Amino acid sequence: MENRIFNFNAGPAALPLAVLEEIKNDLISYKGEGLSVMEMSHRSKTFDAIIKEAEALAKEVLQIPAGYKVIFMQGGASLQFAAVPLNLLPDGGSADYISTGAWSKKAVAEAEKLGKSVNVIASSEDSNFSRIPGEFTINSDAAYLHITSNNTIFGTQWQEWPETGTVPLVCDMSSDIGCRKVDIGKFGLIYAGAQKNMGPSGVTIVIMREELMERSPANIPTMTSYKIIGGKDSLYNTPPTFAIYIVKLVLQWVKNMGGLEKIEQINREKARILYEAIDATGFYRGTVEKESRSLMNVPFRLPSEDLEKAFVEESTAAGMIGLKGHRSVGGIRASIYNAVPLEAVKTLAEFMRDFERKHG
Repeated sequence: MENRIFNFNAGPAALPLAVLEEIKNDLISYKGEGLSVMEMSHRSKTFDAIIKEAEALAKEVLQIPAGYKVIFMQGGASLQFAAVPLNLLPDGGSADYISTGAWSKKAVAEAEKLGKSVNVIASSEDSNFSRIPGEFTINSDAAYLHITSNNTIFGTQWQEWPETGTVPLVCDMSSDIGCRKVDIGKFGLIYAGAQKNMGPSGVTIVIMREELMERSPANIPTMTSYKIIGGKDSLYNTPPTFAIYIVKLVLQWVKNMGGLEKIEQINREKARILYEAIDATGFYRGTVEKESRSLMNVPFRLPSEDLEKAFVEESTAAGMIGLKGHRSVGGIRASIYNAVPLEAVKTLAEFMRDFERKHG
């Protein structure tokens, strides 16, 4: 851990130290082959084995049932905001969206740019996105229902998934994929930028029912087509090879840690420690209704913006980075993804108590 600090960045975010060490060991010569993964052909037998193992580990670790395809794409979750309606929303149809934060709103906006018919059937914007909406009616003829499972900026998270019947459930799971056990069978499609919980920036993981791939029309841009990219096993063009290699290592790390069961147990303990520190005296104020609180992103406020500025400066000096809230909302935010160790959260909670004693 020499020269390592505690990283609470929202993304790109912390990677497991064991993964970084393995990357370091293999960086110059991968498994003794004399070149780095960054240098090798994506058509080589070596990389073919890497991407196949990454897909197999995703299916094993995330407990993906039969009948689903794992696709590695580029462009981040932001490209998926357009790819989903391009692939799944036919002309003359409509799709339902639930708006729970900035990224949900961007997903709606991208669909509307394409001239698609979008119904926002519920929103928590009236409460500054401090909760997950509890009541809504899904249109039975909707092409899909789109939700964002965890809201990185506002710190809310779905605790129970909506029942959609025959309407496919589509989920942007960028900031909480792999943080807990999820019944993948409830979803038609999941997408997630890897840079928060699954790996580095540059690769997006798409998990979808194979039958939905057939919806992809022939006249959409090739690089957004699930049918084309998935049909070529994510090797239609040069994929983000090094990022996929790191995703493989992260998935192996999760497996070695004891799988999602153990990861979820640790994540719930980290969240408990941090929320208890926030709720202890009233000096800190949580910004999310308790039943909607996220396991991954924990925003809170202090009595004044001057104190928040001092909190960021002093925590940085104490070896913790990434605690400044998103520029659109201010305040403080701790992102406590899988790779953020329990020790980091305990250190932050103790710092919070010391800071309150000093400034409260």
